[in-house]
Amino acid sequence: MAVDGRPPSRPIVTRLGKDATTSLYTISVGSGGAPLVVDLAGPLLWSSTCPPAHHAIRCSSSVCKVANRNHPANCAHSDGGRPGYGDRRCACVAYPYNPVSGRCGRGDVTAVRLSANATDGKNPLFLVSFSAFGSCAPGGLLASLPSGAAGVAGLSRLPLSLPSQVASSLKVERQFALCLPSGGGDGAAIFGGGPFQLLAAPPMELAEGLRRNPVPFLKNPKNGAYYLRVTGIAVNQQAVPIPPRALDLDVRRGTGGVTLSTVDPYTALRPDIYRALLSAFDAATSGIPRVTPPAKPFEMCYQASALGTTRLGFAVANIDLVLDGGHNWTLPGGSSLVQVNEQTVCFAFLEMGPSSPAIAIGGFQMENNLLLFDLEKETLGISSLLSGLRTGCGGFNFTMGSSS
Repeated sequence: MAVDGRPPSRPIVTRLGKDATTSLYTISVGSGGAPLVVDLAGPLLWSSTCPPAHHAIRCSSSVCKVANRNHPANCAHSDGGRPGYGDRRCACVAYPYNPVSGRCGRGDVTAVRLSANATDGKNPLFLVSFSAFGSCAPGGLLASLPSGAAGVAGLSRLPLSLPSQVASSLKVERQFALCLPSGGGDGAAIFGGGPFQLLAAPPMELAEGLRRNPVPFLKNPKNGAYYLRVTGIAVNQQAVPIPPRALDLDVRRGTGGVTLSTVDPYTALRPDIYRALLSAFDAATSGIPRVTPPAKPFEMCYQASALGTTRLGFAVANIDLVLDGGHNWTLPGGSSLVQVNEQTVCFAFLEMGPSSPAIAIGGFQMENNLLLFDLEKETLGISSLLSGLRTGCGGFNFTMGSSS
């Protein structure tokens, strides 16, 4: 299908924003202009802006089966509108889920028009419009999302996620690159493969190097989220004493493991892991004066005036997530400490309840890293903090370029 007289065979690029109130990330791909919240684990696209006269697909369709395959546990199926219902002509119903409030809704599955700019990895080139399947949702499901957001864009590895549908609709690679902004500016996402260039002196292409040295991600049969096999944690190159196999994913039960979450503002850890990490970082930074009481929701804070800085943020001990195959995801001071006011800097990790997963790597720790997801090869490329390269996620050039 040609779009604007051009074959839609290029990747597409879109801006990513960060909402100051909720710390959630938004993406602008809808034809109506309202942004959608980015959910790396989300299986669907859903929006509260479906027109009254929308056309719902039939519940006997294969799309309806896929839309209901990863049904949220707390969403009760209704009698109709789902695969297996007696009336094969009925309208397909899905159950959109708000990952922040934990609430779910009910809405027709319909075809929606999305749009973004094609890209050569350096600039936007020309507008591309394409069709995707999404779920309508009641307006009340928007509670806890940023003001002005119309719904959620699921970016999971499942068939009806945004990256999967971009690939099938535009006939591009099942890959996407995510560069989350740290606030006050835009990040960028590219769907469909290709290069990813950021402004620097000289301009810097990052995607190709990540493709040569990726880490495999794990698949949890209970959801579409991205999990990493983490074998240990180190602070200042010293292993953190955590229980054996504490970080393992239980594939049979779908519990445990280390996952990536764009709806958790900061990395959250199960209590047994959090306590060990907090103690190790406390010891490694024992010479830095503390602020008491700490600023909520954090448990350990420092006097900002006592901290030195580098290109990678505050000058403190690195935290390393030891990944499968000998890789490390290094979190320097720019990823481990957050400045909450002029006087106070806090340890940017939180304790979660004793539930699944073991660790949810939150948005703050992913910001200003380029993350490259390959859904075909089931791998993830991680750039490390881009300030070390004198650039950042705000460095994509959104000036319209030439498509020649």
